[in-house]
Amino acid sequence: MSDSRNEKLNFIEEFIEEDLENGKHGGRIHTRFPPEPNGYLHIGHAKAICVNFGIANRYNGKANLRFDDTNPTTEETEYVESIQRDIKWLGFEWDETPKFTSDYFPQLYQFAIDLIKQGKAFVDDSTPAEISEQKGIPTKPGTESPYRNRSIEENLDLFERMKNGAFPDGAKVLRAKIDMTSPNMHMRDPVIYRIKHEDHHRTGDTWCIYPMYDFAHGQSDSIEEITHSLCSLEFRHHRPLYNWFIEQLGIFPSRQIEFARMNVEYMITSKRKLLNLVNEGLVTGWDDPRMPTLSGLRRRGYPPKAIVSFCDSTGLTKRDNLIEISKLEQFVRQELNATATRVMAVLNPLKLVITNYPEGQVEHLPVVNNPEDESAGTRTVPFSREIYIEREDFKKEPQNKKYFRLAPGKNVRFKGAYILHCEDFVEDENGEVTEVHCTYYPDSKSGSDNSGIKAKGTLHWVNIEHAIEAEIHLYDRLFTDPNPTGHEDKDYLEFYNHDSLKVIKKAYLEPSLATAKPGESFQFMRLGYFCPDINSTPEHLIFNRTVTLKDTWAKRNK
Repeated sequence: MSDSRNEKLNFIEEFIEEDLENGKHGGRIHTRFPPEPNGYLHIGHAKAICVNFGIANRYNGKANLRFDDTNPTTEETEYVESIQRDIKWLGFEWDETPKFTSDYFPQLYQFAIDLIKQGKAFVDDSTPAEISEQKGIPTKPGTESPYRNRSIEENLDLFERMKNGAFPDGAKVLRAKIDMTSPNMHMRDPVIYRIKHEDHHRTGDTWCIYPMYDFAHGQSDSIEEITHSLCSLEFRHHRPLYNWFIEQLGIFPSRQIEFARMNVEYMITSKRKLLNLVNEGLVTGWDDPRMPTLSGLRRRGYPPKAIVSFCDSTGLTKRDNLIEISKLEQFVRQELNATATRVMAVLNPLKLVITNYPEGQVEHLPVVNNPEDESAGTRTVPFSREIYIEREDFKKEPQNKKYFRLAPGKNVRFKGAYILHCEDFVEDENGEVTEVHCTYYPDSKSGSDNSGIKAKGTLHWVNIEHAIEAEIHLYDRLFTDPNPTGHEDKDYLEFYNHDSLKVIKKAYLEPSLATAKPGESFQFMRLGYFCPDINSTPEHLIFNRTVTLKDTWAKRNK
């Protein structure tokens, strides 16, 4: 049982505790995560992963990873591999080896034969349009197919011929014989097998008939003896159908419990729409750092721990909701603030010359790696007469009295180094500042300041002689509307953010970043959190901005 019985339980845990108290399944808890391998996992899947694997872990149970590969048209081995990679990245492990619905094709076929023999399934020659018309609407009874009363012998013969490839795609289907008057449309003689003459990514051309999701899903849970089938809310109306199949076939009764999917502002969780973004070239691929896919978030530098914490924080509900993206970003900031090394980078450089600093002299100054983690230690950065600062950190004539950056006559502390006094600047013929001249106070070195000089502002910088060049990708939200798919009169692509990526071809970084590798995270002081891109090399460094230091969209939307 749960080791947190005194804590408030969510409604899924309440069901599980009830089953445990009743001794159901001998106290065994076994869940599963059943993705379709027809795309990459997204932020919504992260919630389902955390629920299914989290429940199993909490109750010392097991969780299966089962690929629901019943549609050879859309499934690829690439998706199978990416799904496994994403689950492991989040920190979860499945029981034994991954399972596939295609492993159960022979058993599912036999289940269909059993239904036919019971007179509870029939082969239908109706077209998809005719079947849809027969089903009608929920408030009125449907009409029975003219093929509904075929004999058991004829149905067995036709179904075997379907399996053997005697008919073309769409010529026939196998339907369950349930109730055409049911107010639940899923119970109105649903299609359970269709013909598809296409090679499957695992079974090749062995099969040319494939089970429908509603037939394969529940029975696969039963075959694996899943005790608690935790599904998203959209499947609540499917539950009576799953239970009907279990009852007719007399197989293991998994208990289905539904919970609301997790939707996040400015993100979409339709794999079809995400694939469209890829195919239309609006993103570079499934792992584009702007995508809400787990591969995209990983490439952008989102820590897996932050995603899991975010999913856990949203709780479990029985009603769909839209979670603020700022909440997700705050979990990312909290995690990176605790773990990311602080470094200095200049994205829009302006040259600064310290006129009284000895020419040719280089000091290697100690800088703290992470003030939140003493064990992270320190490193040294080179400092000399000429450095780069951010162009926005200098103003010729500041208008704001609270401006504490660099301007003529002002003192400013330079991170880990000295206090500098701005003396002058150089302009080009267009009035643009090309160089700033300062003097430094030799006794003002950080850690041993005896100068008595005061400076309210602190700036980051990079030594010009030792700076390394890098390409910087500044990512923003992929859509301009918090709910891009929630408008009946507008297509979601109308909200595509054409400014979601800004590329800085040449920025300057401190030399310690020359060996940075994908998977590492850094805080560029005063600029945000960044990570090396998967395409970054020592010869061509590429850094992606993971998230800004503060929620800039909150100010923008005020």
